[in-house]
Amino acid sequence: MKLTKLLIPIFSAILIFSINILALGQNKIDRLEPAFWWAGMVNPNLQLMVYGENISDLNPKIEYPGVRIEKVVKVENPNYLFIDLKLDNNVKPGNFDIAFQQKGKTKTSFNYQLLEREPGASQRKGFDPSDVIYLITPDRFANGNPDNDELDNLKEKKNRAEKFGRHGGDIAGISKNLDYIKGLGFSAIWLNPILENDQVDYSYHGYSTTDFYKVDERFGSNESYQKLAKEASQKGVKLIMDMILNHCGSEHWWMKDLPSSDWINFPDEYVQTNHRRTVIQDPHAAEIDKKIMSDGWFVKTMPDLNQKNDLMATYLIQNTIWWTEYLGLAGIRMDTYPYPDKDFMSEWTCKMMEEFPNFNIVGEEWSENPAIVAHWQRGKVNANGYSSCLPSVMDFPLQAALRRSLISEHNGFVELYEMLANDFVYAEPENLVVFPDNHDMDRFYAQVGEDVDLLKLGLTYMLTTRGIPQIYYGTEILMSNPGDGDHGIIRSDFPGGWEGDEINGFTGKGLTEAQKEMQEWLKKVITWRNGQEVIHNGKLLHFAPQDDVYVYFRYSGDKKVMIVLNKSVEEKTLQLERFGEIIGKSTGGSELFAGKAVSLENTLVIPAKAPLIIELN
Repeated sequence: MKLTKLLIPIFSAILIFSINILALGQNKIDRLEPAFWWAGMVNPNLQLMVYGENISDLNPKIEYPGVRIEKVVKVENPNYLFIDLKLDNNVKPGNFDIAFQQKGKTKTSFNYQLLEREPGASQRKGFDPSDVIYLITPDRFANGNPDNDELDNLKEKKNRAEKFGRHGGDIAGISKNLDYIKGLGFSAIWLNPILENDQVDYSYHGYSTTDFYKVDERFGSNESYQKLAKEASQKGVKLIMDMILNHCGSEHWWMKDLPSSDWINFPDEYVQTNHRRTVIQDPHAAEIDKKIMSDGWFVKTMPDLNQKNDLMATYLIQNTIWWTEYLGLAGIRMDTYPYPDKDFMSEWTCKMMEEFPNFNIVGEEWSENPAIVAHWQRGKVNANGYSSCLPSVMDFPLQAALRRSLISEHNGFVELYEMLANDFVYAEPENLVVFPDNHDMDRFYAQVGEDVDLLKLGLTYMLTTRGIPQIYYGTEILMSNPGDGDHGIIRSDFPGGWEGDEINGFTGKGLTEAQKEMQEWLKKVITWRNGQEVIHNGKLLHFAPQDDVYVYFRYSGDKKVMIVLNKSVEEKTLQLERFGEIIGKSTGGSELFAGKAVSLENTLVIPAKAPLIIELN
């Protein structure tokens, strides 16, 4: 028999899981992950996970200049073999065979490929405060390819009538509407997870991964994901990938044949996490509470991964690096950030930032306590000695304070003002991701009682305060929900994303005048922001709110922008003498929304329930 070699073309992912090998006797490789790698990575170490019946009976052998086997690890399950490789700095891209031998005879062979890196790959620029991020739940945005809505080899079928079912949105739908996203001014997109979720039901959200190296075929393919990344980049839109290191899906392929008894936490009985995230920082916390928090499962369909297992840790780190390199990512949003082993998370962030020093990663720590959120960020000096290399964190405290300030009948913007004053606890407050809502909470329009004026006040704040703003898809056309936290409705279909939709948010067909006006309003603010370096990187000076009015400035050098938020139902007149320290000798400016000049000599009239953005002369 002749050896059939696997040919993996550069940046082609279709073949990753269609491994063409020669199997002699009973030995056969079912999986080898990662199925290819790159020459010239910063970290010269590469660990391969090989899966096949009794594969541990065989010994791997490689003959390729610059590649050597450092160690072979066998685990409890004979169907797994882990191969530690060392890649020389000058190793050349190319193909080589990994021969699996027994008593000197090759029983199975795998053709491996080292690809050439894209120029400048290690210095890729991550998302930053100059960006505005558009968050998309892919299954609910647009159905660009109805042919992949349901497939025989995947369990859950399409059911658009079911709010928790699969509706058919996909990568093709996002690609088709990149111009719409770019046209609104967005410079980055964050996609909720699109890796395979072959669960029986409730799989549309993507957070129950069943294959860490494969895009769910109902969304598209690895190749189409990469194509989307390239198309977006060509349009000046960065791609941020949503990842999960804490857990996998209960139908993940390895759950039927685990490598070892400690591959997942609590493998023999279901123990749910207590969600007591403060135990990580709490100096008085009991060890049992810490263990249940970190090792307990989210739900029964999400087995908790044991990152304290070195093989698991390496697998997850390499998987992250693989996707970043393969897609040319500009960033990662890490789900459930405080739930995995905290020391592993530190190692993971540092390995990523060593490989991609200009990259950005934002972690989800859903706490309204800024001290808890700040704990995870790079550069933070913690009392417990913990440190990591995580550049960014989601600013949940500011989101909550903004919501309460807008809907409260008392204290005006005082809570928002005082929450921002907590910036001293953060190592890099300017790199936090700020947002009015996301896929896990009531839409902001619902949070403010479907009051368009309050919505505009909130969006103005998020687009002009320090940090990196993120907006959830559909905000621009006033998408809402009943306010009961129902995820199925929060993540409703974007109108116009499906053939036959009577209303089309992409073209404007059937939208109300209020929706069209909101679309144009948001586009105007984001487009203006895109050209404002002072908003991206300038300092912030704010004044204690008075009489339902909050005034703050962004400034850098001689450039100054004044932002005024008035949530009162009455017009207000500001005495400008109070702001003299920052207004200085400026006597006027240009106001964005009215599109006209304003005087800043004595007083300033603020319309009822409205924001002002004034570029000072």
